[in-house]
Amino acid sequence: MSELDKQRMKVSVYQSAKKGNYYCGDSYFYKETEDEFICALADGLGSGEFAKESSQAVMDVIEENLFASVDELIKICNERLMGKRGVVLGVLKVNFTTNAYSFSSIGNIGIMTITDKQEKKRSIPNSGYLGSYKRPFKVFDGTMELGMIFIMFSDGVKSMDLSAKYFLGKDVERITETYASMVGQNKDDDTTLIAMKFMES
Repeated sequence: MSELDKQRMKVSVYQSAKKGNYYCGDSYFYKETEDEFICALADGLGSGEFAKESSQAVMDVIEENLFASVDELIKICNERLMGKRGVVLGVLKVNFTTNAYSFSSIGNIGIMTITDKQEKKRSIPNSGYLGSYKRPFKVFDGTMELGMIFIMFSDGVKSMDLSAKYFLGKDVERITETYASMVGQNKDDDTTLIAMKFMES
């Protein structure tokens, strides 16, 4: 059994740049440790190389502060971005010891959960963006169930796309592959879709 097979979160990612752009302004990062899993997705304001630079800077901050809480991570990222091009950001943290998860999203990064019984729930992001003055934001906490799927996405993914039946599938790779073939071409915006499933350890 490979290391990948032992992981408790199975992850599949689809990403593409805005039509006509070489650089995608979205950056993402995920990592599983012994007790936790973290996934973050940032979209730099605007598009192209400078948007990518800002969104990647935020991923670097998160990688440097792996064990900080979601609340702390957003505050640190906001401080680091002062004076730079802003970003919108979503962060998900999972605790395997307590089977709890927490997430927050600022701006138009969306997060949706789908239970093994196919119950969908989409979070409402906090308004605004990072890199500006401090503003209050909410962190959502929940309890994980085996087989639960988390979908994190940037604004290239539309609400209509998310209503498709293939999002109720059990295989995260099938979800991203089907999305890519159905709606992934000729996008008017940078697009990132991350599908994550909580597996049995």
